Amino acid sequence: MHATLPLLQTTEFPALRRHQLTTLQVNLGYRCNQSCVHCHVNAGPNRTEMMDGETLALISAVLKAQGISVLDLTGGAPELHEGFRSLVREARSLGVKVIDRCNLTILFEPGQEKLAEFLAGQQVEIVASLPCYSLENVDKQRGKGVFDKSITALQKLNSLGYGQQGSGLTLNLVYNPQGASLPPNQAVLQADYKRELFEHFGVVFNELFALANMPIQRFGSTLISKGQFNGYMRLLKENFAAANLAKVMCRSLVSVDWQGYLYDCDFNQQLGLALPNTRMAKGMGMGRPHLRGLLTTDLADLPIRVADHCYGCTAGQGSSCGGSLGEGASA
Repeated sequence: MHATLPLLQTTEFPALRRHQLTTLQVNLGYRCNQSCVHCHVNAGPNRTEMMDGETLALISAVLKAQGISVLDLTGGAPELHEGFRSLVREARSLGVKVIDRCNLTILFEPGQEKLAEFLAGQQVEIVASLPCYSLENVDKQRGKGVFDKSITALQKLNSLGYGQQGSGLTLNLVYNPQGASLPPNQAVLQADYKRELFEHFGVVFNELFALANMPIQRFGSTLISKGQFNGYMRLLKENFAAANLAKVMCRSLVSVDWQGYLYDCDFNQQLGLALPNTRMAKGMGMGRPHLRGLLTTDLADLPIRVADHCYGCTAGQGSSCGGSLGEGASA
């Protein structure tokens, strides 16, 4: 796989500083039941990296110490971690909102037969990837049979109340472009998704998040192989919207990898760009900031580590873990 970091480190992206920390985004491991073309994590069935019990136990302690309101669980498929359910229960008992970044087909994996009921019972917000509302496009990006399984999973979640008005169970979907282009206008695309999924499958959901593909890991390597990397970076930079800087997720989120090390965002994590060696690391005599440091030290006003891939979050309408950032131009 081609390395993209050397192509991204020289950058003119504006300097950023952190606000108050509200979201702890934790990558529980890189094992996944799928291997998607657009995956910036390079996750798959053969990955073995998974968070150990000692690090997992720190999460609830940090939630309390920092007064964090949102725990955002990702992977790979976070549900494949054996401690996933106990962690969710602990966080919910603290009154913390839990987000599960779910690929939908995980509901049909061995041992996950009651996963949907568990998520509903704990009132976990589901953010589910569905890169298109057509079978051909989804199976092309994610593998044969994925679309049908995804629709069946959405129907099951709907039957439990997810996406239904007044249920309190939130189901959001995620769209990624097929290739080296910016996502279309999120509001327009959401209307298309809602119409097509309901008319053809009776599926309902709350919101659609339209996310730009990041030029890193598997997707970045594919761009290089196809000779499209420079063109895609030019597209991102030409559509830079300064207004999006105020809303980028790294202002209020910190990303934790499966070993407990801290990053400004999930994309920096995949590039190995650790949180800057700040007062937290120095005060603990640590070479790299770790989850343990958040038991005693906050991150407010610390610098954010940027590189050229950051243009992916600020291009056009903007892109974050919660979808578009504004009303910027769309491709």
